[in-house]
Amino acid sequence: MSKKLIQLIGAFGILVLLAGCFNGEQSSKEVDPPQNAEAVNGEETVDGEDAAATPDEVEDTVSRELYLIDSNGMVASQTVELPVPEANQVAQQVIEYLVKGGPITPMLPNGFQAVLPEDTEVLGLDLQEDGTIVVDLSGEFSEYEASSELPIIEAVTYTLTQFDNVHKVKLRVEGEDLAEMPVNGTPLNNGYTRANGINLINNDTLDYFSSNPVTMFYPVEKENNRYYVPVTQYVTMDDENDLAGIVNELIEGPGYQNNVLNVFNPEAALAAEPVVEEGVANLIFNEGILMDQEQHVISDEVMETIVRTLTAQPNVDAVNVQVENVDEVFNENGEPYSEPVSAQFFTPSEEL
Repeated sequence: MSKKLIQLIGAFGILVLLAGCFNGEQSSKEVDPPQNAEAVNGEETVDGEDAAATPDEVEDTVSRELYLIDSNGMVASQTVELPVPEANQVAQQVIEYLVKGGPITPMLPNGFQAVLPEDTEVLGLDLQEDGTIVVDLSGEFSEYEASSELPIIEAVTYTLTQFDNVHKVKLRVEGEDLAEMPVNGTPLNNGYTRANGINLINNDTLDYFSSNPVTMFYPVEKENNRYYVPVTQYVTMDDENDLAGIVNELIEGPGYQNNVLNVFNPEAALAAEPVVEEGVANLIFNEGILMDQEQHVISDEVMETIVRTLTAQPNVDAVNVQVENVDEVFNENGEPYSEPVSAQFFTPSEEL
């Protein structure tokens, strides 16, 4: 074989290799979605294209909020990576992951447990146009202790209503509608919503006719796992949009409920009435809100407690916190709060 022929064969081989490389790069660009593709639409539903992965998606897990029972017996959410379900099976999947002894078992954080009785099966789901989802469960659902009844209702309701098109939950057992829970008789009436509350705190001295139920969020720290527990308290308010009443109650803390933390300094107080403009709650506090008055730092737990609680109100999407006599406030990393803060700021990977 001549030297020139060997050179021609070598050049041809290089061209083939280069062509393969270019084709591979082009194929990769066509298949891989942008890293922030899911952030374009923050809404998620249980029966649309947003609810399950499309064939072009390369991720094999998705973040979900599951409401479980912590070591104090309180219902709290944990964000868990679940396998991407088939289309129209999102709601069924999250319910199945609430079953004791089910697929959630190896994923449970320390001290947490699932809420539904072992071997409970999802027999059917019906999402109605008004946002009511009817969940039909097997007979094993009725095999629970009376003390678990409210946590079960709350965990199922809050887990399913994380989806934007689910507002109310109705339960069936073996195809029969439940007017009340099967063990302790808790009324279900026309369905259960978040307005029914969670981890409810009762106060015998409170005038319930002049107060409204408000869900507050308080931090808990267990074995390096910090999470927030929603607690429904009755708050004396001038009207249902009285943010001052909510903030004052939040600063005062959860009362006798000592399983959660009050993270506010005793001297913290509002310096002006809150104002809501275009979905942003503007709050002005005195300097008692600061954990470091020289550096103008607000504790991360204080900020997250405020934001999670207020953005649960129907007219608030984000919170702008200011301090009197202070030009700018910072988080514990020294970063300024230059923009209003939403709940997604603290849980960027969650799909709400």
